[in-house]
Amino acid sequence: MASTTVERGPGRVAALDVLRGVAILGTLGTNVWLFAAPGGPAAWISQGFGSGGPVQTALQTLANGKFLALLTLLFGVGLELQYRSAVRRGNPWPGRYPVRAAILFVEGLVHYLLVFEFDVLMGYAIASLLVAHLVGRSDRAVRAWAGAVGGVYAAVLLGATALLIATPDTPVSPSASDPSLTASWPEQVLLRWEYIGVFRIELLMIVPSSVVLFLVGSRLMRAGAFDDTGAGARIRRRLMAAGLGVGIPLNALTAALGQDWFLVDRYLVPPLVALGLLALGTTLVLRSRREPGPVRRGLTGVGRTALSCYVLQNLIAAVLCYGWGLGLAERFADAGPWWVVGLWAAISAVLLLAAPRWLRRFERGPLELLMHRVHAVSPPARTR
Repeated sequence: MASTTVERGPGRVAALDVLRGVAILGTLGTNVWLFAAPGGPAAWISQGFGSGGPVQTALQTLANGKFLALLTLLFGVGLELQYRSAVRRGNPWPGRYPVRAAILFVEGLVHYLLVFEFDVLMGYAIASLLVAHLVGRSDRAVRAWAGAVGGVYAAVLLGATALLIATPDTPVSPSASDPSLTASWPEQVLLRWEYIGVFRIELLMIVPSSVVLFLVGSRLMRAGAFDDTGAGARIRRRLMAAGLGVGIPLNALTAALGQDWFLVDRYLVPPLVALGLLALGTTLVLRSRREPGPVRRGLTGVGRTALSCYVLQNLIAAVLCYGWGLGLAERFADAGPWWVVGLWAAISAVLLLAAPRWLRRFERGPLELLMHRVHAVSPPARTR
């Protein structure tokens, strides 16, 4: 039966769950290369993006930054929905949201220390504190904040790119693929703690970008971009024209220009492509007239347990790839890039199968349940 407004599951926007599932598996498509590098992310830093040949560079470019940007846009949509819920119930806003952000920050810190150097949850938590105070303000105020933060952010990245272009390239360190970096889990944790300033410097990129994309996601929700209406369809067509018609060729160009353009290729162009992906995915879900098949059910399940699946996919990849686990990264170091694609497909299949089955018994994912329960017992917000 055709939907008339936004297609919904039980109290949820169906397109958003599917898109969130796509985004989670897409971020794995970027991160899997870090796990599959002998020595892990710590070694990959000295190698750099696109150092594995043209095929690997092309495969990395397909996912690099785009699905992280899509996930960030959807986080902004989630903030908008939480704001609406608070207003509808007559609760103060942001109310206890800072508690939720603090819980997310702690989860991100634990995830960083125990599992993965390039965690995004900490950045999301920091950015959401600002956006929570902006989401309910006027469109004019939101445009001013987004324009100011986005303008400074773009200027800084373009300036840094100009410096990279003007600076002579340095050869790759011979220890760039040292497998001993992942031989011991406790030593890896200590390494992350010792070099937290180095590994967490990406927060300088994630936080301002997240502020802008959270606000864009919120305003797209308000504009009706997810509604099955004529106005919603027009918004999605414009987003697809910009994101897919302009963003993809531009992304191909920045990728072809080499590592000096890495900052633009990962942080500036992907959000444009992500807007096109968001519009395309929403359109496909709204046009679907069939009962959801196993792939869509799996994506919906992953989307509904996004936080848990994000952490779980990184944990699985670490166990499979690192020396303290099965050590596949070192074993397949000379196997070429396609084994990494197979690794991504295998982990994705596990999540696509496991998430819907978990949701048959529980309303939320395990980490979502933990966050909900901790937030529920936190002190109530003070009212003036």
